Amino acid sequence: METATATVRVVLPHHLRKLAHVDREVAVEVRGAVTVAAVLDALEDSYPMLCGTIRDHGTRQRRPFVRFFACEEDLSHEPPDALLPEKVASGVEPLLVVGAMAGG
Repeated sequence: METATATVRVVLPHHLRKLAHVDREVAVEVRGAVTVAAVLDALEDSYPMLCGTIRDHGTRQRRPFVRFFACEEDLSHEPPDALLPEKVASGVEPLLVVGAMAGG
């Protein structure tokens, strides 16, 4: 039995686009369940220069000033293996990777 593959659209912040030499949005192929972890695995496989920029090398946890949004929802604190919304899995909506700002 073949594992399903989904094409997921990912919008990256400007500094990561420059690092990866890509346009605003990229498409990655995700095998199996479409989760944040699976999308990031596919993104890092396609663009190895992004390894360690979105999640920590050792722990593979989301970096503190990075947020994930999809379908107008903040998914940043969802478990990395939680399924993404169907609209993201089907390519209708992108997963947004956003660099958060801090300060006062």
